[in-house]
Amino acid sequence: MLKGLIGKKIGMTQVFNDVGEAIPITLVEAGPCYVTQLRTLDQEGYTAVQLGYGETAPHKLTGGQLGHLTRNNLPPLRHLREFRVKEIDVEEGDQVTVEAFEVGDRVDVVGRSKGRGFAGVVKRYGFSGGPKTHGQSDRLRAPGSIGATSGTSRVFPGKRMPGHMGNHRVTAQNLEVALVDAERNLIGVHGSVPGPKGALVMIKEARKQ
Repeated sequence: MLKGLIGKKIGMTQVFNDVGEAIPITLVEAGPCYVTQLRTLDQEGYTAVQLGYGETAPHKLTGGQLGHLTRNNLPPLRHLREFRVKEIDVEEGDQVTVEAFEVGDRVDVVGRSKGRGFAGVVKRYGFSGGPKTHGQSDRLRAPGSIGATSGTSRVFPGKRMPGHMGNHRVTAQNLEVALVDAERNLIGVHGSVPGPKGALVMIKEARKQ
């Protein structure tokens, strides 16, 4: 069965195992998702399953988006994502729920990290900054010298400098499924998941097990 879901990050809590240890978990409201399209090796050159999640009002979608969904009698869905698979064992129009996963499964969770805006080197990379004494007044959180020798006469690409921090696609790998609640469409994974509360995440079978 397809092991892939789209969901919304709820937040963190904890559960207790059989010996009374507290396990921190992240709750994700995952699915129900609908199979909106199948990508085959003959037509697209690869095999994948496109899932849709998050029912919305029809007027919030374009005519092309609505036509893509209504050909399989699916409701208006806000989010569409692809999951690469080796073999396709579902059909267009099928529904995928958290019952695809079991406690103990290993999963990868893909999301976008929290956006931090424009950040300096102290916040972005953990630089120590300049000295706090000896008359310095405006170099406390500065990166310091960035130049090389006069023979190089340039700054090498990749130099750690101030810039845009966060809001990147991040994958939390090889997390253990600690909770599956089919009635409330909840799945809990042991550990942290990228993104703020309410962020869209993808849950799929772990590549490195």
